[in-house]
Amino acid sequence: MSAISRRPASAALLAAALLALTPLEVAAASTFIGPFNSVQTLASTVPNNGDVNPYGVAVAPVTSGRLVAGDVLVSNFNNHRNLQGTGRTIVEVSPSGSQTLFAEISPNKLPGPCPGGIGLTTALVALRSGWVVVGSLPTKDGTSATMQAGCLLVLDPMGNVVETVSGPPINGPWDMTAVDRGGMATLFVTNVLNGTVASSPDVVNRGTVVRLGLTTPSTGLPTITSETVIGQGFPERTDPSALVVGPTGLGINRKGTLYIADSAASRVASIGGALTRTTPATGTTVSAGGNINDPLGLAMAPNGDILTTNGGDGNLVETTPSGNQAAVKTLDSSPAPPGPNGNGTLFGLAVVPDGSGVYFVDDGTNTLNLLNKA
Repeated sequence: MSAISRRPASAALLAAALLALTPLEVAAASTFIGPFNSVQTLASTVPNNGDVNPYGVAVAPVTSGRLVAGDVLVSNFNNHRNLQGTGRTIVEVSPSGSQTLFAEISPNKLPGPCPGGIGLTTALVALRSGWVVVGSLPTKDGTSATMQAGCLLVLDPMGNVVETVSGPPINGPWDMTAVDRGGMATLFVTNVLNGTVASSPDVVNRGTVVRLGLTTPSTGLPTITSETVIGQGFPERTDPSALVVGPTGLGINRKGTLYIADSAASRVASIGGALTRTTPATGTTVSAGGNINDPLGLAMAPNGDILTTNGGDGNLVETTPSGNQAAVKTLDSSPAPPGPNGNGTLFGLAVVPDGSGVYFVDDGTNTLNLLNKA
């Protein structure tokens, strides 16, 4: 099969997704990350082909094929020559620290179009149906001048690419989250290449958030049921060290509010009614300033708070839905490049399924790490 097929969605499917969204959100008397004071390195994220710069983080929810429930998938953005937008591997790390290769994607063996090739981004989700979806924002030589639109890649549980999702509105998929019901999923994807290259190095307010309906049957291949731009007008720009800066991490709560790490504006923003809205929003500011310093990765804490990793320093920030910056933890204080103080080293993160800690990648050391209790 070539590109992934698309067919219309029904309102009932989207409503069912909202009702089935059941993350662990319980009332908490204290912050989620407050008790965590230990940072442990679990494993290197560098596979045998030498890919570096770990970006996306996702925890496997099921055991199927090469996937083991509870293992952590990590996508690499750079190749062995450290060129951005050329990484093509996803590694799998067990909670005990054993690393294996989940997928090595060849740009010449794709089942459908992916403009520009392979450069795996932070857009990475693992679904209960066993399918894995990852974004590609590729370059020819690691520079922003050669960035192309890329695609979303759908992988089976054995790590094989079986379909691609490309063309408008997918244009530089940068991060992703999902509402997962097993037989269907709703994906939310940030896109950072809408006019970015043409306007380089100026900021353009054209970053988007796209909602995709996806059926994930037990037999046969997934099918796109809808594509809706629900967020627009987010600032984005090229960057000599980060390649591109724009809307990044995403997380959604039980009420259907989508949170966005609006990196170029250095704020955490929200879009209400994300599962059902039909018109795009520019996002309401939840929190900015203070400890928010170029937020990149984003995940929802078990207590309903918002976790973001900073690109401007090595900190993890917990923010309440009302905008209170409730807790800060330093994950990387290294003065070494690309520092200082962890500057530029943090990206993707995910909460440990039992709520006992937070997984995060460190680009400076090419490792997967765990923040938990000492």
